[in-house]
Amino acid sequence: MSNRYETVFILTPVLSDDQAKEAVAKFKGILKDLKAKVVHEEFWGLKKLAYPIQKKSTGFYQLFEYEADSQAVARLEVEFRRDERVLRFLTIKLDKHSIAYNEKKRGGEFKSKKKEKAEA
Repeated sequence: MSNRYETVFILTPVLSDDQAKEAVAKFKGILKDLKAKVVHEEFWGLKKLAYPIQKKSTGFYQLFEYEADSQAVARLEVEFRRDERVLRFLTIKLDKHSIAYNEKKRGGEFKSKKKEKAEA
């Protein structure tokens, strides 16, 4: 039985944009090899970290939302640990409320206050 998961990982900032996208493509390919269905992905770009990790204060953030079995998640996390470009990663299993929230957010139901003021 497959569940829905969300994984966010941070890549080292010493990579170029192309190298970061290549790393993201590698992990997306691993998910496809594990027969996971990628539902949504977001590349958040270079962001400041809350605290230094390996003496680095920024990193490239990437989010994957996908359907897979738990063994696929375990294999993906092994690949994260093996790749020296990955500073941190976090995978969570989404419940029905989280899935509904993510779908509403992608559908544009939640507008920021700035956008509402701009439209008024």
